[in-house]
Amino acid sequence: MKTNSPRKVRISAYYTPGNEKMPTIYIVGAGCGDPGLITVKGKALLDQTDVLIYAGSLVNPELVDACPAPEKYDSWGMKLAEMTDIMIEAANAGKTVVRLHSGDPALYGAIIEQVDILHKAGIDVERVPGVSSFFGAAASLGIQYTLKGVSESVIITRPAGKTLEEDQIAEFSALGQTMVIFLGTEHLETIMAKLQCPQETPLAVIYHATWPDEKIVRGTVADIAQKARDAGIEKTALIIIGDVVNPDGPSYTHSHLYG
Repeated sequence: MKTNSPRKVRISAYYTPGNEKMPTIYIVGAGCGDPGLITVKGKALLDQTDVLIYAGSLVNPELVDACPAPEKYDSWGMKLAEMTDIMIEAANAGKTVVRLHSGDPALYGAIIEQVDILHKAGIDVERVPGVSSFFGAAASLGIQYTLKGVSESVIITRPAGKTLEEDQIAEFSALGQTMVIFLGTEHLETIMAKLQCPQETPLAVIYHATWPDEKIVRGTVADIAQKARDAGIEKTALIIIGDVVNPDGPSYTHSHLYG
C-alpha cells in the first residue's frame, strides 16, 4: 500500500551572494477558529517554519501548539517595530518566518503596515489566504450572503471608534443589501440607532464563529442589542444584517444556474 509523504511547500530561497532573491516572510491566515479551516498551504508552512509570530487569543491555540517551530512569539501587546524587528532579524539569518493572523489577513488585518516595513528592509512577503470569520459565520448560520431576489451584494464595514472617526453604516444600511459589520460588538446599541433599514429587518450576532464556544443570537434591528447582551456577548462577534438571515427562510428567486 502506498502512503502519502508529508506535503512540502516550496519555500522561497534566501539571499546569498550571487543569489538575487530576497529573504521571504510568510503572512498566513489561520482561519476563523476551527483549526481545520486553515488552508493546506498554510498548515504546511506552519509545519516547516523556524519562527512563528501569532496573533494571541485570536488564533486557535491548537494551531500554535501543533507548530514545531523552536521560536514562538505572541504578538499581543507588541509594538509594530518590535514585531517587525523579530521578523527581519530571523529572515536575514536564513530562518523561515511565519506571521500567523486570524481569519484572512486581508480583512482588518493591518498587514500593509507590516509589509511596508519589511519591504523597506529588503524582505519579500508572500501572503497565504485564510478562511475569514465572514465565511465561517455564514456556514454556522446556514446562509448565503448573495441570494437572488434578496441581496445581490455584500457590504463589509466597521463602526466608528477609537481608530475610525466616521463610518458609513447609515448610508450603507439604506441600500437594502446584506451587511456584515466587523469590530462592532461593543457599539451594538449605537449601530442599531444608525441603521436606516426597517426595525423588523432580521439580524444575527455570532460570537466566535466556528470556535467550540460559538454563540448565535438572532433578532431584529429593534431587539438584537438586548438579546445579544442577555446572551453575554460583549466582544469578538460579527453583526449580520439583512433578509438572508431571516430565521423563517428568505423568499428568494431561483437562479438560472440549474435551469
